Amino acid sequence: MPVLDREPPKDVDCGDGLPKLPLPALKDTLDMYLRCMKHLLTEEQFLKTQHTVKQFGEPGGVGELLQSKLVERREKMANWVYDYWLNDMYLSNRLALPVNSSPAMVFPQQNFKAPIDSLRFAAHLISGVLEYKTLLDARALPVDYARGQLAGTPLCMEQYYRLFTSYRLPGPERDTLVAQESSVMPEPEHIIVACKNQLFVLDVVINFRRLNERDLLTQLVKIAKMADNEEEQLPPIGLLTSDGRTEWAEARRVLMRESTNRDSLDMIERCMCLLCLDGGGGPELSDTTRAMCMLHGGGVAKNSGNRWYDKPMQFVVGADGSCGVVCEHSPFEGIVLVQCTEYLLKYMIGSPTKLVRAASVSELPAPRRLRWKCTPEVHRLLASSADKLQRLVRNLDMNVHKFCDYGKEFIKKQKMSPDAYIQLALQLAYYRCHRRPVSTYESASTRRFREGRVDNIRSATPEALAFVRAMSDGRFNTSDSEKMELLRGAIAAQTKYTVLAITGMAIDNHLLGLREMARELKMETPEMFEDEAYLVSNQFILSTSQVPTAVEMFCCYGPVVPNGYGACYNPQSDYIIFSVSSFHESPQTCTAEFVKCLERGLLDMRALCNKCNCVSTPTKQRLEKHTQTETKGQTRTQQRLPESSKYQQTLPQILVQMPDQNKVETQTQTSSQEESPALKKGSQLYKVSQCQGK
Repeated sequence: MPVLDREPPKDVDCGDGLPKLPLPALKDTLDMYLRCMKHLLTEEQFLKTQHTVKQFGEPGGVGELLQSKLVERREKMANWVYDYWLNDMYLSNRLALPVNSSPAMVFPQQNFKAPIDSLRFAAHLISGVLEYKTLLDARALPVDYARGQLAGTPLCMEQYYRLFTSYRLPGPERDTLVAQESSVMPEPEHIIVACKNQLFVLDVVINFRRLNERDLLTQLVKIAKMADNEEEQLPPIGLLTSDGRTEWAEARRVLMRESTNRDSLDMIERCMCLLCLDGGGGPELSDTTRAMCMLHGGGVAKNSGNRWYDKPMQFVVGADGSCGVVCEHSPFEGIVLVQCTEYLLKYMIGSPTKLVRAASVSELPAPRRLRWKCTPEVHRLLASSADKLQRLVRNLDMNVHKFCDYGKEFIKKQKMSPDAYIQLALQLAYYRCHRRPVSTYESASTRRFREGRVDNIRSATPEALAFVRAMSDGRFNTSDSEKMELLRGAIAAQTKYTVLAITGMAIDNHLLGLREMARELKMETPEMFEDEAYLVSNQFILSTSQVPTAVEMFCCYGPVVPNGYGACYNPQSDYIIFSVSSFHESPQTCTAEFVKCLERGLLDMRALCNKCNCVSTPTKQRLEKHTQTETKGQTRTQQRLPESSKYQQTLPQILVQMPDQNKVETQTQTSSQEESPALKKGSQLYKVSQCQGK
C-alpha cells in the first residue's frame, strides 16, 4: 500500500504571521493508523483492530462526532492540540523527572586546576545567561526559519520565552506549568545556586544594575564558603523533587505548612534558573559517566541532592570539569535548549575577559541561604525519595558511543537523508537484537504553526521492516541490488512521513485529540482507544531523537518505558554521537548489545551502498578519486570529537569545538536547520584562555 498523500489545508495566519495547526481528515488518519500498525500486530489482533477502526469511522458514528468537535475547537483556539498534548506528554505523567523525562546537554570536558577555576567558569556562564535573557526580555531574538525540508518557513518562537520564566508545579494527579508574565508579576531577578546540597539566593540585579562577571564571581565565592559551614548544613530538600510527581506534590504540601518553607519554595519557583556547583563525580570522566552525572547527579552520596528538577534550566558546573545543563522538558523542545546552550558557549568563547578575580572587599549584600523547617515527617519523605533515586541511578544502563567510521557526508553522497538513514540503522539494530519490529517515536517539530510543539514520526514503517529483514535473515537469499532497492524504498517512506509530521498531518496528535475530546464530552471511551493495538502503538519501546549541534556537545535521556531504549543521536560530517539508554532491571534490554548491533548495522549499510554504487557506476573509483582531490583540504580541517583524555590543556580555559554546519535533510524536532541567524559561526576549534589579556 503506498504512503497516503495528505495535503495540509491552506489557512490564514493567527496574528503572528503563522498559520494554525491543521486538522487532518478523519479517514486519512484512520487509514494511516492501520497501515502503521499492521506489521506490528498478529493477524488476529489486526483483524480485530481493523473492525474496531471501521466501526469508529462509520458515517454518522462516534468518530465523525468527535472530529466535528475538534473542528469547532480548532476555530476557537490558537492550537487545537496544545493543551491535550502538554497534559498527555508531560503534566499528567506521574513518573519522576530525572532520567524518565528530563534530558541533559553535556558540554565539552573542562579541566579546572583549582576550585576558583570552576567558579570563574560558572560566573562567565551566568553572565551569558543574563545576556541571553536580555535578548528574550526585549523580544529581540531573531526568528528561526526552517531549512532542509520545506525551507524558508518562519517558526514559532514562543518556547524561547519560557526558558527562564516558567516552573513545573507538582500536583496530586496532574502538574501545572506556571508561566510568569511580566504584566502580572515582576521578571525574576535572582537565580538559585545549589552547592553541597544547600540552596542559596543570588540576586543578579541589585539597585537596578545587573551584576557583571566580577560581581558574580565574588558572590559565588561567598556561597562556596557558606556551603562549607557544617554548622549551617540543612537536609538536601532538592531530593524531594526527584521523586514521582504525586509523591513530590504530597511532600510539597507537607513543607508548605511552615512559613519558612513557603518563603524558600517561593524564591525557588520564581527564580530565573538554577546553577548547580557540583563536587567531583568520581575518577572516571568518560562521556558515559558525565552523561549519567547530568541526568541524575550520580547518586545521593554524590550530587543528586544538588538539584531542583522542577526548574526548566539547571546549569551544572562540576569541580571535576563535568559541565552541562539539565532541562525540565514541558516548557520547550530540544531545539530551544540547543540554541540557548550554543549561544551561551559561543558567548563564553566570544567575550574573553581579563582574569577575573573576586573582589576582596565588596559592598554587595551577601547571598542568602534558603532555610527549611524539617519535621520528622519531612525527614521520612526525604529518606523515601533518596531510596527511590538510588534505585533509579543503579537501574540506568547508559552508553555514549562515538561512531567514527563515517558521518552524514557519506550518507549525503548516497543522495539519502542522514536522519532517515540513521533511523533505519536504529531499526536494524533493534531487529537484530530482538528479531521483531516495535513502535518507534521520533520527534518532529510542528513549529511552523502557532504554538507548535511536536508530533511523532513513526519510523517503524513496513518498508523499514522489509529492509531490516533482508539485512538480517539469510534464509531470504536477497541480492545486494534488492537490498539496496529496499533501503531506498525505506528511506523514501521515512522521509515522506517526516514531511507529513512537520506539516501537521501525522496521526499521533490527531488520535490523541479524538480520545481527549471523548473524555471532555464525558463519553464512554471509544472501543478503538481500549483496543490492544492502540496500547501497543503508544508503547514506544524505541524512543529516538536527532539533536545535531553546531558546538561540540551532546544530548542524552532515558527510555520512556521499562523495557525500552532511549536513542539520541548527533550526526556530524565524519562521525555520529549516539547516546543510548535502557534499564538494567529489564531482562529484555541491553544497551551494550544494542550499540554493538547499531555499529555493525551502520557498517553493513555502508558496505551495501559502496558495493551497489560500484556495480551501478563502472567509473565510480575514478570519480571518487576526483572528488577526494577536490575536497581534500576541506576534509582535513574537519575536527574529530576528542576523547575525554584529550581535553587536558593549560587552564583555566573554555573548550568548545565548532563542527561544520551542513544542511540537514529532514526537519526533526531538534534539527540544526532551525538555527537562529545570531548563532551561526564558522568551523574551528576554539580554546580561549580566561587569562587572556592579563
